[in-house]
Amino acid sequence: MASAVTALPARLLRAFDLRLVRASREARKGVHELGPGIITGVADDDPSGIATYSLAGANHGYSLLWLSLVTFPMNFAVQSICARIGLVSGRGLAGVIGQHYGRRWLYPVVVLLLVANTVNIGADIAAIAAGIDLITPIPAALMVVPVGVAIALVEIVMPYARFAAYLKVLTLVVFAYVVGAFVAGPDWGEALRGTTVPDVTFDRGLVATVVAILGTTISPYLFFWQASEEVEEEERLGIVAPQPGNTEVRALLRASRFDVGFGMLMANVGFYFVVLTTAATLFASGAEITSARDAAEALRPLAGDSATLLFAVGFIGTGLLAVPVLAGSGAYAVSELFDWPKGLNRTFRRAPQFYGVIALATIVGIGLNFSPLGEIEALYFAAILNGVIAPVILAFIMLAARDRRILGENVAGRPAVVFGWITTVAMAAASLVMFATLVW
Repeated sequence: MASAVTALPARLLRAFDLRLVRASREARKGVHELGPGIITGVADDDPSGIATYSLAGANHGYSLLWLSLVTFPMNFAVQSICARIGLVSGRGLAGVIGQHYGRRWLYPVVVLLLVANTVNIGADIAAIAAGIDLITPIPAALMVVPVGVAIALVEIVMPYARFAAYLKVLTLVVFAYVVGAFVAGPDWGEALRGTTVPDVTFDRGLVATVVAILGTTISPYLFFWQASEEVEEEERLGIVAPQPGNTEVRALLRASRFDVGFGMLMANVGFYFVVLTTAATLFASGAEITSARDAAEALRPLAGDSATLLFAVGFIGTGLLAVPVLAGSGAYAVSELFDWPKGLNRTFRRAPQFYGVIALATIVGIGLNFSPLGEIEALYFAAILNGVIAPVILAFIMLAARDRRILGENVAGRPAVVFGWITTVAMAAASLVMFATLVW
């Protein structure tokens, strides 16, 4: 009898845990309650990413569609580990690395991250302005400053819950690329072949494109954003994370798998259908493109105004989603490095340095559009910086994934760790290839 009585609280706790898991999963499955994973995923398809995917389709046709299937498990493994680090530790990625592996590693990494993010912010603001120019009579040059200032103000002034809802609604724009592919009328037989049969030729141009795709798909700013936004979600729900055996945290870990998985699926759907659209149209025509705007304009004579409109809407929406993520991830990293108050849950008065970094990165990004540095040169420079820091950050993420000082009993499982290390090695190899192409 005594043993049954003692076992009762444990059974009740397990039952409560199961109910909480089910409730959390159901909440995350609702469109309005999906967590940071879906925002991270669609932000990955920002205009600079769309330009890279467009170049892949325009230059290599359907032959690189298979790569979207390969990058999905890589993205999922890394981002789910970043989510785990945030949920269990109650700290962002920079804070965890600084506390457990030393701050000396963080200073150069955070500086490079901030520079790369700022360059990307400038390019994405330019793309949003160009998209507006494509569908309205307003010249792009007149929209750069208003667009950049408006995005920064929204991120600084709007309360977190409303801001997160705004970002989640914007994730729906990824479907513009799906519709655009059907409008373009691809050769589905060739598309199936390109999806299932990898092109393994070692053509220099093809290798460079693969390196560029890996760089734009597995980006360092997403690592920092994912972990920090999980902490924000915990704070919003009133959950205190760093407690051994925390039932709520375990439930959120289970639920976050769906959220992150869905987000990374959305990212790769965008990747796949942009390549499919441009392969069906621009590859066949031999059109030369250097940006997302060029791709949208080149579609007009080949697939009609509808395809151009869908492309323009797509990169306006993803740009509006990505710029706050880029600015926010940099602000989280810098604030954690210097132990400043941080978080979108806080007001400007409570976290002035955090919001100051967001404002500064956005202002400098706006200014880059009026500098001699062209959009493609800027993005290439940002890609080099990301190539330098991605393998370093990934190595720390993978060390943390099995570190019981950080995650306790909630260390990452073997499949995530295996795919995570594969991703780390792949990104290191991509960086070496990138530098080799610069030298040779």
